[in-house]
Amino acid sequence: MKSLLTFAAVVLAGVIWNGPLMAAEKILPYPIHQHMMANGLNVVTVQFDSPGLASFFIDARVGSRNEVEEGVTGFAHFFEHMMFRGTDKYPRDTYNDVLKSIGAGANANTSLDRTIYHMTGDATKLETMFDLESDRFMSLNYSEHDFKTEAGAVKGEYTKNFASPYQQSYENTMNTAFVKHPYKHTTMGFFKDIVDMPNQYTYSLEFFNRYYRPEYATIVVVGDVTPDRVNALAEKYFGAWKHGTYVSVVPVEPKQDAPRYTHLQNGNIPPSLSLNYKGPAFSDSRIDMPALDVLTTILFSPTSALYKKLVIQEQKVRSLGGGAADARDPNLITIQASLVNKADLQYVKDEILKAIGEIQANGVDEQLLAKTKSLLKYSFAMGIDNPSTIANSLCAYITLTGDPESLNRMYALYNNVTIADLKMAADKYFVPSGLTVATISADAEGGVK
Repeated sequence: MKSLLTFAAVVLAGVIWNGPLMAAEKILPYPIHQHMMANGLNVVTVQFDSPGLASFFIDARVGSRNEVEEGVTGFAHFFEHMMFRGTDKYPRDTYNDVLKSIGAGANANTSLDRTIYHMTGDATKLETMFDLESDRFMSLNYSEHDFKTEAGAVKGEYTKNFASPYQQSYENTMNTAFVKHPYKHTTMGFFKDIVDMPNQYTYSLEFFNRYYRPEYATIVVVGDVTPDRVNALAEKYFGAWKHGTYVSVVPVEPKQDAPRYTHLQNGNIPPSLSLNYKGPAFSDSRIDMPALDVLTTILFSPTSALYKKLVIQEQKVRSLGGGAADARDPNLITIQASLVNKADLQYVKDEILKAIGEIQANGVDEQLLAKTKSLLKYSFAMGIDNPSTIANSLCAYITLTGDPESLNRMYALYNNVTIADLKMAADKYFVPSGLTVATISADAEGGVK
């Protein structure tokens, strides 16, 4: 969601939304129908004018956040792979052939808080989509040989990703910023655990048995469909799915009491500075997250005074951006700058802190606040224009709260953000004791205080 807003802030800079999206209206202008099944599976339907087309998403609220046991990280992402290896009823090749026959494409992705499986295809073949997905969610089975083969593929993906110094720095940042919470490791997991993953066949069965249960899942169907049809198919194909007994208990991160630092020595890419403050957990009832979205857009977007100074006028910085990460538990507010010269790392950090301090002391112009709030809402509204983007947006908020209506509640809060809220957010979250500084340069040390 944040990437969409950031992109729109670049493209739509200077635009104020005066269209039909008013304060009392919902940001998603279509009714959200919910049906809670007896086994705990929530079924969400949105009718959208897309003749003959429907998107089918399953949001499994299991991500790297749930990997709380030592030595077995990376399994949420592993099952993103494993779920495409086929079942007795639909082996991999058969599964792919059926997808082609209904004109559908299927994929999945994993993040800190969830794993999403999705397909979009012929709405008249919706029953086939339900059949395919219920089969693998309820009947996945695999041999130890297949498990080890896929574990090897995961190791290969990690090795490929880790070749990027930016990925290395991100992994170091998370590992430094968190000491107890599982956000400490990335979605891929710790490398030592991935190396050992082929030996964890029995644990993999336990992980699947814990989390691939109806109470951890939500089905979202958007497009040329009706709630009655979707609910009937859900009951038919997922009604026998058994509610589980496992309750995930995630460790609470202790309060950070001093700045932390991590540095990557690499002279093959431009110098980089990342300031990472501890932020809030997502909430659709508190003003903090909308205030941070508005605040970071004003501070770090390409229309900001700081961007114009560092990137355009002084040309010391190649790119600048920042934002708060939406997550179920408190995560990071990240400010990222790519520099021209490593000697300017401390200067750029000081300029960022100066810009934050200016808002802490003096707030912002009322017109700039109104313009930024309008832009953020407008950019999101313009982005939900097909079944897949609508379903994906709903899943983002289902992940965070379990309720798709959270999307509407969140965006309604933007109307209430005041200058005082921006100052509150800046004072509350941009504090030195909650900061983790990450740098990349050719030097052995980052050289930033």
